[in-house]
Amino acid sequence: MIPSLTHRFVLAVVPACVAALGTISAMPPVIPGLHGKHTLDPSQSGQVLISELRCASCHEGMNNSNMKAAPDLSNAGQRLTVDYMKRFIADPAQTHHHTTMPDMLGSLDPKQRIAVAADIAAYLSSLKKGPDLALPEGEIDPYDGKELFHSVGCVACHSPRNEARSETLKNGVISLNHLPGKHHKAALGEFLHAPLSVRPSGRMPEMKLSKMEAHSLAAYLEGENTTTPDPAAAPAQIAAGRQAFQTHNCTACHQPEAKTLPVKLVAKPVAQLDLQSGCLSAKPSAAPQFHLSEDQRAAIRKTLAPDAKAATPAEQIKVQLTRLNCIACHQRDDFGGVSEKIDTFFHSTQEALGNESRIPPPLTIVGAKLKPEWLRKVLYDGATARPYMTTRMPQYGTAGLANLADLLGSVDKLEPVITLDPPDKDTQPEMRDAAHEMLGDKGLNCIACHNYNGKESPGMKGIDLMTSYERLQPTWFYQYMINPGAFRTGIIMPSYWPQKQAVRKDLLDGDTDRQLRALWDNFSLGRSARDPSGLKNEPAKLLVTDKTRTYRGRSTVAGYRGIAVGYLGKMNYAFNAEYGSLTTLWQGDYIRVNWQGQGSGNFDPLTTTVPLAPDVAFLQGETPPTAWPLYPRITKEQPVNPDPLYPKNHGYAFLGYSLDPATDIPTLRYRCGDVIIEDRSTNETAKKLNRSFTFQSKTAQTLWFRPLVGEITSPQPGVFRTNKVQVSAPSAQSQLRDAGSNGKELLIKISVPQGNSTFTLDYELLP
Repeated sequence: MIPSLTHRFVLAVVPACVAALGTISAMPPVIPGLHGKHTLDPSQSGQVLISELRCASCHEGMNNSNMKAAPDLSNAGQRLTVDYMKRFIADPAQTHHHTTMPDMLGSLDPKQRIAVAADIAAYLSSLKKGPDLALPEGEIDPYDGKELFHSVGCVACHSPRNEARSETLKNGVISLNHLPGKHHKAALGEFLHAPLSVRPSGRMPEMKLSKMEAHSLAAYLEGENTTTPDPAAAPAQIAAGRQAFQTHNCTACHQPEAKTLPVKLVAKPVAQLDLQSGCLSAKPSAAPQFHLSEDQRAAIRKTLAPDAKAATPAEQIKVQLTRLNCIACHQRDDFGGVSEKIDTFFHSTQEALGNESRIPPPLTIVGAKLKPEWLRKVLYDGATARPYMTTRMPQYGTAGLANLADLLGSVDKLEPVITLDPPDKDTQPEMRDAAHEMLGDKGLNCIACHNYNGKESPGMKGIDLMTSYERLQPTWFYQYMINPGAFRTGIIMPSYWPQKQAVRKDLLDGDTDRQLRALWDNFSLGRSARDPSGLKNEPAKLLVTDKTRTYRGRSTVAGYRGIAVGYLGKMNYAFNAEYGSLTTLWQGDYIRVNWQGQGSGNFDPLTTTVPLAPDVAFLQGETPPTAWPLYPRITKEQPVNPDPLYPKNHGYAFLGYSLDPATDIPTLRYRCGDVIIEDRSTNETAKKLNRSFTFQSKTAQTLWFRPLVGEITSPQPGVFRTNKVQVSAPSAQSQLRDAGSNGKELLIKISVPQGNSTFTLDYELLP
């Protein structure tokens, strides 16, 4: 590839613009949600601006809830080129149009600015946590990147691009024309793969990109990356830059050295502010220059006015949805929704289902629609019930979402019409037979448009009906079935109970309430529900051929979010992605899939398995917990999960996986606290599995790893075995301790340094 026209323009022209400093009118900062269809009043808009511009980082007494975190610069030298940092620090608004980064050097003349910017850039370029980044193996295709950019949802916050890769500015949001020349090779791809590691507040969310997708997208956005490693700066210049970084109060937002640099607060506390001067004046002198528009200044003044009212919970939701720009894809009540300018970029593999299949669902009363546990799975874990939708649900991270789920649950209410109680023993057979008939092709033919229990519909492949009980609250389900159009305008879903009158009078005496209770009861049965008439039959036994095979679904050996990994003629394993544990091993044939299971189908290994440890596998802390936290058991006596946030409360979050392009071996990616873990297993022999971890951490810390429980013995240092499996970690600091009814548990202490590190261990099946 050759550098794009944009790339050549930036490299040739922008340095000259910086030298001129101020010859072009700077553009005001852009907060994407405030350019969408929002209904915030000026005071609420000011709340968004205050959080996104980080006003509370300098002004004491100002509300800092949900304040955007500044980018992490502790590894800036590995990611960003010195040339870009010089230009950006000298004149942020000209280098990156609409940036929220203020000009901190406004009191200096142009020559001084350039000199100070060069010193600070030299200091930041010295901050590196490891060797130069490398591109992943395999073909990186910018054309794939183009398709991703215009399909997965990037255009909600970034302008679409024409064939020359210049922005069409359809939606007037965050420009990306500054990217060429900004990053060192491979750095943009790594950032797109894990943006929360650099921008933890989630304004640039994770889009569930594989490594190859992330690097293909980077290749499209920046063109050919011709940057070379920056030469090491002179120690004197690094020292001068470090001092300038503090002098100009960069430390108010950025702490590149683990919060060791002093913060120089020179701004007045909020109670003493003159709302016509400082940052809010048209031409600040010594204050940071944000290049605010007059409307933006007026909104901030309105928020800071003494008579400003505290936001209600409903208003807090509006502010939060605008702040995260959820309203670019979702409508809630009378605001938000996909605009006409970007509507053409939302697609589906099931276009015949109408807009419902390609446009993200409305958020109106979503807190009353979704069960709290499912809402958290969607927000925090990326759970989805619409695999046909090409737009991906962004992952904003814990900090970005703050208390959004709780707010939605407290504000959104529906008055219950009836209770969808399960049928009693006397009526159960009749109710279940009626549900079975209604769902099939001899009844209401729901399966003509919906998948069912992991089986594909013979017609359109709409949302799997058997996810309904897990996702939806019964009151919402009942009212939706009576009148689907009231909940989503234009939906092609028909109403079989218009005005609460059942179309099928021959089933359950035509009683609407009983029919809907019957369907709800059927959905509660999960894998045990009967197939309706008209579904396809699918093969049950999956085999491994020439490459490694990965399958996702529920499983008795790996839980709700199980992942089965099979190797031809060698050892297989199952991973519980909900809790982050490698739960079982087996040799030989792969899995059997029960297509009557929920989602993609339930799987079970085809041969006898060897159990390992089913609970969260990693915990942070200098010492291990007195008792390892076990996952919440759901029983007949305790049918409701007593601890729905169990993995999250212990720092775990699954971040997806990528497949090796040559072998299809998966690398699982998850988080323990602020440590990113990449987990890859390969077979050394038919009975030996080598498991390799890569840890990415911003600070040095300790992890405790629990790979095995049971009747464990240790025949020699670093070797631990039950009667069926042996775990070898010769160089590890390990201990065996009593685990009550579980026998013993193996704990391994892993000292994780700052930056990247690795750890390996072997599993071997015993005869």
